[in-house]
Amino acid sequence: MRITVSGLPGSGTTSLSRYLSEHHGFTMISAGEVFRQCAKEHNMELAEFGRLAERDPAYDKMIDARQKEIAEKKDNIIVEGRLSGWMVEKADLKIWLFAPISCRLERILFRDQIADIITAKAITLEREHCEAARYRQYYDIDINDLSIYHLILNSEHWGISELGSIVDTAIGKVQAPRGNDS
Repeated sequence: MRITVSGLPGSGTTSLSRYLSEHHGFTMISAGEVFRQCAKEHNMELAEFGRLAERDPAYDKMIDARQKEIAEKKDNIIVEGRLSGWMVEKADLKIWLFAPISCRLERILFRDQIADIITAKAITLEREHCEAARYRQYYDIDINDLSIYHLILNSEHWGISELGSIVDTAIGKVQAPRGNDS
């Protein structure tokens, strides 16, 4: 089984992917963590590294190609990342997590240890704009087109275990033999 988990920064994609990986014994690949690690390796803030990636497509394309290659070769895998639903075309279950910007900013503030909410908002909106432009330019993908997803969930009102339960049910239905609706 191949599952993709996508969403905007702070929507909970990494947390949900970790939950699914632990509960189902699936391997997890995270584009966001790879991107953050690359930023650290270059001694850059995330937004600054995003601008570098905007000037040099090699960074994004390397991460995207690696995710796609691994996902196509492995089974029982969770591929987490903004474009994973687009890159892993033959995924059995494609999930998009949504949360309002105010909710996402609180999470980002805590996760990335940003000084204040105004700075977090500026960094996040710049990152989202930068990424959306790159996705359109590199792959002709509109990140706001959610039509490819099987399941779209709002992560603001549910914790990871509740979201995980919903997805566990979906996984069970996908894995069930056709014609078995029990």
